[in-house]
Amino acid sequence: MRVRVGVVALLLVLSGCTAVLGPGATPTEQGWTGDVDNHFRESTLTVAVNVSADTDRDFRPMLRDALDYWEANAEQYAEFPIEYVVDPDAESPDLEVRFVDDIEQCGPEEHTAGCAPIIETPEQVRRPVTVRVRASYSESSTVSVLKHELGHTLGLRHGDAPETVMQQRSQLTTLPQPDATERAMPWADPELSVYVDDTNVSRRERDETERQVAGALGYFADGADGTVPDNVSFVRTENRTAADVTIVFAESAPCTNGGGSCGSIRGRDPDGDGALETYTRLDIVVAGVDPEARGWHVGFWLARGFGVTESELPEPLATDDPAVRRSEWWE
Repeated sequence: MRVRVGVVALLLVLSGCTAVLGPGATPTEQGWTGDVDNHFRESTLTVAVNVSADTDRDFRPMLRDALDYWEANAEQYAEFPIEYVVDPDAESPDLEVRFVDDIEQCGPEEHTAGCAPIIETPEQVRRPVTVRVRASYSESSTVSVLKHELGHTLGLRHGDAPETVMQQRSQLTTLPQPDATERAMPWADPELSVYVDDTNVSRRERDETERQVAGALGYFADGADGTVPDNVSFVRTENRTAADVTIVFAESAPCTNGGGSCGSIRGRDPDGDGALETYTRLDIVVAGVDPEARGWHVGFWLARGFGVTESELPEPLATDDPAVRRSEWWE
């Protein structure tokens, strides 16, 4: 038996919203002799830092990296030069960068990594202009989000040059997280939907096959001898695409020439360490196996789908004994 693992990248939205004039806005043309495209009407902006997230990280070096990028590139892409002074506790800053746990109310998208107003005219400048960034990303990803959101404050929209900075979606990595095999529950929801395809099962074997599947699912719903949380449950579905777990009884399996089973696990790797942190899909294929042993093969892959390694398998699923595999081992 062999398991195949697929990774779903953490693809997040980098947002910007059109700024509107409101209380505190400070549009002015008086006394400005600098670049006409500079809607801030100041060549040097004071940047304050606000950390409301539950963290003790020092974000100032990351912020400085992002500000340095725009000091070097704003004239090329925003068509006016800009400089920044970071004063974390400034009383009247031009920009305030907030590092937060979650971002709400920033357009219709979910999973937003950062948010800032798109400012294109002096009338839209409202001091302090607020930039919000989630505090849970790795250092390099935090810098990427900061560059993007600061680009919005300079008047750049999604898709504008530089496209590597201003694209709307970006693959980001978080701070290190426990791998799925280290979690008590590697799925986002303990209630898993299950789709069963018995098209290739003969009529005389379908009742036994169904009994085998029900036995395996019931074993895990009861805790699988303490190897999975006791709040796990399963609901059957006819929607194969939307199912968390698919169980297919096929004429042949992709990973074996004879009788046996295969498993394919997909999930997310938000911290980019090459190991899945959460699972999003488990596909099980059983082929050439006697009806009385089909539940064992389903159970073996369900265990893997809960992050149970081969060395941690509960006793009924750790055996090579054909008699055990064909027994009602789930009872």
